[in-house]
Amino acid sequence: MAGGVGHTAVVTDRALSPHTVAVAAGRDPSAQAMLNPPIALGSNFRLTAETDHLPNYSRNDGTVTWQAFEEALGLLEGGQAIAFSSGMAAVTAVLEQLPTGAVVVVPTTSYVGVRQQLAEREQRGRVTVRPVDATDTDAVVAALEGASLLWLESPSNPTIDLTDLPAVLAASRVLGVPSVVDSTFATPVLQHPLAMGADVVLHSVTKFIGGHSDLLMGALVAEGEWYERLLATRGLYGAVPGALEVYLALRGLRTLPLRVERASNNAQELAKRLYHHPAVRRVRYPGLRTDPWHRRAQAQMIGFGPMLSFDLADGDAADRACARVRLVVHATSLGGVETTMERRNKYPSEAHVDAGLIRMSVGIEDVDDLWDDLQAALEP
Repeated sequence: MAGGVGHTAVVTDRALSPHTVAVAAGRDPSAQAMLNPPIALGSNFRLTAETDHLPNYSRNDGTVTWQAFEEALGLLEGGQAIAFSSGMAAVTAVLEQLPTGAVVVVPTTSYVGVRQQLAEREQRGRVTVRPVDATDTDAVVAALEGASLLWLESPSNPTIDLTDLPAVLAASRVLGVPSVVDSTFATPVLQHPLAMGADVVLHSVTKFIGGHSDLLMGALVAEGEWYERLLATRGLYGAVPGALEVYLALRGLRTLPLRVERASNNAQELAKRLYHHPAVRRVRYPGLRTDPWHRRAQAQMIGFGPMLSFDLADGDAADRACARVRLVVHATSLGGVETTMERRNKYPSEAHVDAGLIRMSVGIEDVDDLWDDLQAALEP
């Protein structure tokens, strides 16, 4: 980060496990320093005669709290992280890099907020949106001709589809098309798009990184020129996170590998049981051998993740199931320690999704307790 009081990453003779990085990164190693970075409340800094390389104003230079979080996330993702006030603020920072008339290739099924912002920009004549089935590698590569930006989301929201990231990102590199990968569902524990060739990785920190359904934040991870441009954009537009939010996000990140591992194991087991339930018409989870993206997930992810979707007969059946759960929470958003589920087709912006599709963010509860609750909710 530009300016700020420095934190030093843990350095060893070998690469550290993500479990270790999540705990050890972003801490001040100096003598008698506080073990955890404090909540830094302040907007400006006392100046000296030599101020060129010292922090001046927190909107531009950040704080020790921001820097600790950004260091830890950057090390997990393999780049330099920039914290934003929300995931959509991070999206905006990327799209603001585009010139008027830019062509953006975007998945037909992806996060609704991104599609809405792109549609709004297209209506104002700022961009041309080129939708594509991101699971079809040939179609994505063909759509890159003359494009200004490739926007990807893998696994996708809410259908849990996977893009062949190594193949598509390699093609975008050859064609000189910058690429962004929304890796919110995978987290930096399960997937590293920068290593596969992406220019920018997006995270809704609100979700699994924060992990406790108590904050709004976003983050971008990049390197080199992209990092510098995005950092400058954050300062220029003021899309900065609050001190408490960053503190909570770093606290959540400390347990991210443990939570993702436990939730992923739960998701795998629930997917298996849902697959055999007579009321369920389809389970969308790459950990199942029957899933069309199983091999793709094995090739490019470190695990299958905590997100799954399943289809019931129709919207009424899905609404009944969501209304009946008692332990599982009927709520939007995702990524907390608690399991949540909702029918996505009820939103006009998700009308293209199957009416009976329920998106589930699996938490860290006892899996048998979760299954008992789901079984009761799925009864005729």
